[in-house]
Amino acid sequence: MTDLRAGAAGGLRVVAIADADSFVKWSASLLAAVPGIRPQLLLVRTPLTASAAQQRTALAGTGIRESDVARIAFREAEAWLTRHEPDVVVLAGRGPFVRLMGRVIDALPQRPVTVSGLPGMAIPAQRGALDYRRHTDVMVVHSHREQRAFDELGRRIGVQVPTALATLPFARGRERMLVGDRARVLAAGVAGAASAGALAVAERPRSAEPAAHRPPATDIVFAAQAMVPAERAEREKIAEMLIRAAEVDPTRRIVVKLRSRPGEAETHLERDSYPELLAGRMPSNLVVSYASMAEALSTAAGLVTVSSTAAIEAVAQGVPVIALDSYGVSKSLLNTVFVGSGLLGGGREVVGGRFRQPHPDWLRDNYFHPSKESTWWERVEELVALRRAGGLPARRVPAPRGGRLHEAWHRASVLGREDRSVSGALALAIGVPATRLISALRRGRTQGGGRTWADASTDYTLEPSPLRDSIRR
Repeated sequence: MTDLRAGAAGGLRVVAIADADSFVKWSASLLAAVPGIRPQLLLVRTPLTASAAQQRTALAGTGIRESDVARIAFREAEAWLTRHEPDVVVLAGRGPFVRLMGRVIDALPQRPVTVSGLPGMAIPAQRGALDYRRHTDVMVVHSHREQRAFDELGRRIGVQVPTALATLPFARGRERMLVGDRARVLAAGVAGAASAGALAVAERPRSAEPAAHRPPATDIVFAAQAMVPAERAEREKIAEMLIRAAEVDPTRRIVVKLRSRPGEAETHLERDSYPELLAGRMPSNLVVSYASMAEALSTAAGLVTVSSTAAIEAVAQGVPVIALDSYGVSKSLLNTVFVGSGLLGGGREVVGGRFRQPHPDWLRDNYFHPSKESTWWERVEELVALRRAGGLPARRVPAPRGGRLHEAWHRASVLGREDRSVSGALALAIGVPATRLISALRRGRTQGGGRTWADASTDYTLEPSPLRDSIRR
């Protein structure tokens, strides 16, 4: 791996520190779009760290080379950063990982500017997502709507984290829908399928690439999610929908796009996986894919999901979408972001192939703002200049309220078996039963009426998430 100090004269030394596959993809794609830098990736070993295969998939199309990636143990991180002296560090991981690496940043003799963010759509803005990143110098958001939501959340809970707008890396490449296109888009969205197996597909943005060079776009891609829907019965209904869609038209493939192979980890904890639910009853044209989403979309005639960021990636490529509303539209399903998009639909639409393009009015506020409004890197450069001039105070990780044992608990929770300390083992032995009880009590309170998770009029939540998604594996 190249020494960051050997970069081009005057160029900023930038490294992203990540573990899980979605954060590897996001941070690599985010930095690859910045001109004049050669980004480096540092993968810290945790139970969530991307496998070699997941790493290759995550880096595909970013321009980041395998030689620009290093894998290290947590205990090696401080020495690595001290040696390479980066100007900017992107902390790319789930909240507890960001906080843990923030303590490493606090110990460095030369403090870099720290950047954080989330690897996809972040509506609703959640309290934990902001609170865990409160010590970073700037938090990247990907839409004007997200920026308003996190700013309002910060005011509500008294945590002010500066935000800066970036284009979601997976939303690049979309040709802007002009006002004159609206009739075409809306007409295509309501058009019925010519037959039960046909696809009602709105015209895609024209490409300079000759059509003969493109593979046939006939697949229906399902972007599976680990967290939603959470109930097994609802996931079983999705599995049945996919089987019906495959049976209706045996000439098209139904592709279940997964993030992790058996034995691999991913960002969120999955229960009731689709391979398990589909086992023994998959038609020959219902297949599972571990390829990159970009590859899956290259032959897609439509994408279906509950609330995956893959919907934005599909829209960016002109692939029509259905965001399932079969189980409602709520913050706990993470699909309120699609209200007003024209993309919400049910299983019948999926089986019938009635996929949609988004309403133009929805795009600008939701991930498809003009690129000139994405000024996050300019803000980072300003912060670097301030730090070099001594004008940027350090935003240090708050001391743990429970002292060293509490700190050991956080460390061991993130690192899992990579933490071999006695204090970590002791903290887990005491803390795991206690946190299970606390989490159960919190879920009970969150499910009560009048809470912000049930308030559809806002884009933020104040209570802990009702979704079961522990970082401990």
